[in-house]
Amino acid sequence: MGATLQCSHCGAEVPVEHRFCGACGSPMKSAEPSAAKTEFFGGPATAGKPARLILIRGEGMDGVSYHLNANEHIAGRKAGAILFPEDHYLSPRHANFFYENGQLMVKDEGSLNGVFVRIQDRAPLGHGDVFLAGEELLQVHWTELASGGVSPDHTHFFGSPLPISSRRITQIFEGGRPGLTHLVRGGTVSIGREGCDLDFPYDRFISGSHCRVEFGPDGATLVDEGSRNGTYVRIQGPRPLAHGDYLFVGKQLLRVEMTAAGGAR
Repeated sequence: MGATLQCSHCGAEVPVEHRFCGACGSPMKSAEPSAAKTEFFGGPATAGKPARLILIRGEGMDGVSYHLNANEHIAGRKAGAILFPEDHYLSPRHANFFYENGQLMVKDEGSLNGVFVRIQDRAPLGHGDVFLAGEELLQVHWTELASGGVSPDHTHFFGSPLPISSRRITQIFEGGRPGLTHLVRGGTVSIGREGCDLDFPYDRFISGSHCRVEFGPDGATLVDEGSRNGTYVRIQGPRPLAHGDYLFVGKQLLRVEMTAAGGAR
């Protein structure tokens, strides 16, 4: 076994080249200590608002710390207090972090690319929902496929026979173009780098067996398979956040932390 580091959150032994702990998903710090830069904004600290966002840098270490001291905090490329002007995947006004009855929430501000929150273990999926596994953006569907097709002169279009199931998972390319479409014939679709129903062998951020989608009579469920870098779902409407949650806005990976004063560790 190669060199390892101990995860500071759960104590698991993690190979030094891994960016995240495979047991709990926490980012791994390198052996060299590095002080994180902290930026405060949103006015003076307010009692009962103990949260902050930690920017995760490319090597998995903590970067800038954004203290959420006001009632709301807009993140985006141009507008608000949390700015990432070089990230062109962010809308000018992308997301809002705010408090509701003392609970930290996040809301998509009508952005083009959405806000993605890492699932803890499993999460429900609705028709049309989008999720992120490694660098793969995937969308789930289960509406009926269009049938028939006749030209104005009453000639029938020729093509492959329609599948028995209308359930499918579609890869979304940059620009919103659809890519690979997997038609679901059973109840479960596994997704990963190798040996799965949907394989992405050239995605260095996807685990060998990363996640799966389970289809049932009432919809679908996304299940993380203990992946190294996590599985993320695009939020629909305001979403509560808890200590240790990870989320993507544009290409920025953020971690939520609650201070001890808030009692939400």
